[in-house]
Amino acid sequence: MRHQPLRPALAVLLGASVALASLSAGPAKAQTATAQAVPVPRLFEGSQIITEGRISVEVIGQGPDLVLIPGLASSRETWRATAERLKGRYRLHLVQIAGFAGEPARDNATGPVLAPAAEAIDAYIVAQKLSPAVVIGHSLGGTIALYLADHHPDHLRKVLIVDALPFYGMVFGGPQATVQAMTPIATMIRNGPPMPKAQSDQMIAAMVSAPADRDRVSGWSKASAPSVVANAAADDLTLDLRPDLASIKTPITLLYPDNVPNGMPAGTADGFYTAAFAPLPNKTLVRIDQSRHFIMFDQPAAFDKALDAFLGS
Repeated sequence: MRHQPLRPALAVLLGASVALASLSAGPAKAQTATAQAVPVPRLFEGSQIITEGRISVEVIGQGPDLVLIPGLASSRETWRATAERLKGRYRLHLVQIAGFAGEPARDNATGPVLAPAAEAIDAYIVAQKLSPAVVIGHSLGGTIALYLADHHPDHLRKVLIVDALPFYGMVFGGPQATVQAMTPIATMIRNGPPMPKAQSDQMIAAMVSAPADRDRVSGWSKASAPSVVANAAADDLTLDLRPDLASIKTPITLLYPDNVPNGMPAGTADGFYTAAFAPLPNKTLVRIDQSRHFIMFDQPAAFDKALDAFLGS
């Protein structure tokens, strides 16, 4: 098939994360999904850690509950600065998906990851009596949040999505992309060899601006189980929530970057994200200027301002 040029900063996440997860291990099939050398650290002294088959959750703070989900091959540390700022006013549930960023793979060691992890997060929301919950998700975590709004609307009060799409295949095939067309690419991701380091470094540089933040994201990916990352990325590429958008009633705010790498003309981000979420009835779209995919790292003050507006809405 002939693909359209890759879309805004979100477009680079898939290849970069899968490649970086494989850099030290070779092809994903060469390393078992459960091989994890480093235990997952506790971010906050005195926090509560709840470990389940598909996810773990670190709970910190007091006040209204917020559930925060990081992205593909990412650590809950994505939300460290947010938790530091809000823990005096909110109780934060910092999710990490098993197999990502040093977390043992457990139930994610084989098979699908995205939908089972989303269902595990929903079960956690119900078991912890957080419903209706406020959920914040970045990238793959944003896709999971949208999945929850689609499949479990009664369990959510509102959602903040940080740079994700209702169908990730759009970054490869444009608005007309289909699951059928993306399936061969997903199969290649599940089974293919790692990307050369130079190319993966270039891709991760397009996701986040500061060298220290690039190193942090790269480290998470390298500590992830390659097969779990590959399966989650392929799941994301074949999950199409577009047909359900018009029926989703949960209030949803989207934060998206203005950065448009890969030679795309400046100023195209607004049209792309607006079109992608057009059928969603109860939405607020907020562009964060001078930002790439990791908005909370590139523009922390603007991210905090947008998050506070969301929480106060």
